[in-house]
Amino acid sequence: MRLIEKVWFQNHSAKYWFVPILLLFTGIFYLLSFLRRLAFNLGLLKSYKINKPVIVVGNIGVGGNGKTPVVIHLVELAKNLGLKPGVISRGYGGTAEVYPYLLDEKSTSAQAGDEPILIHQRCNIPVVVGADRVENSRMLVTQGCDIIISDDGLQHYRLQRDLELIVIDGKRLFGNGLLLPAGPLREGLWRLKQADVLIFNGCKPRLSSISIDESLLMNLAASGVIQVKTGEKISLVNFLKHQKTVNAAAGIGDPQRFFDTLAILGFIIENQQGFVDHKDFTMDDFNQFKTNLPLLMTEKDAVKCQRFAQDNWWYLPVSAQFSEQDDKMLDQHIKNVARI
Repeated sequence: MRLIEKVWFQNHSAKYWFVPILLLFTGIFYLLSFLRRLAFNLGLLKSYKINKPVIVVGNIGVGGNGKTPVVIHLVELAKNLGLKPGVISRGYGGTAEVYPYLLDEKSTSAQAGDEPILIHQRCNIPVVVGADRVENSRMLVTQGCDIIISDDGLQHYRLQRDLELIVIDGKRLFGNGLLLPAGPLREGLWRLKQADVLIFNGCKPRLSSISIDESLLMNLAASGVIQVKTGEKISLVNFLKHQKTVNAAAGIGDPQRFFDTLAILGFIIENQQGFVDHKDFTMDDFNQFKTNLPLLMTEKDAVKCQRFAQDNWWYLPVSAQFSEQDDKMLDQHIKNVARI
């Protein structure tokens, strides 16, 4: 765990001399974000309405809370309703030749970022990346999309939205509750009350400070592992039967969540290594792992390792799972915004 994350999530603020400096910058961050929201509310900064419904899946903090599995799940729900969804994303970590950038089968994570590549490969739908989410959305409309799902972008107020879903890590929640950089939050807890739906990833704690009509519980489920190099899929039961001891690597917001998942599934991890979120991997990053054991990684990491993947590298794709009641609720929200 990085030093700053110990301050954010393990209540170690009193141990480090630099925390008062962080609090000063947090005050500046609060002021700037407040003025920005005020400018949009007063019309001093312009927001734009797209002529198709827009769903934003975001969070109020930094790091991986499980937004991408939610986006993929919404895409599948929309398809089942006969809609033609498309996804927009910032494309963090990618540098495309031109923006907005429409992904195709030749796109790489170096161009588009890891999560957009994952979504495009998994869902086979139009995905557009770029800093200007308004222009991204307009490009999707030209591609025939009739509903737009934004992977992140809760604070991108320039794009008007019809539905807001905020995803929350049920384990880490909101850390120390402070704004960046003294805490992990981009916006205060007050922002949760403005969302249409809260989705708790993993567990749903009781929070007296939050009053919202709809909060759902999501769990991430895996059914098999896929070889990074060839795409061969093996069920978890068969894989565990032949190889229970593995190495593990993860470059996500909370690597320990991935390692805990592997342990729950029955794997014995001999060596594990967490990396920063959106890590741009090279072969040298994996020299520490014994080659006689399988190396398991996340699907997001795998899209960046395909060009130099070894025969014993596998990834664990996960899917969002909701109760039947919660799924019906999400389904109804999509119907409402799409007017079907």
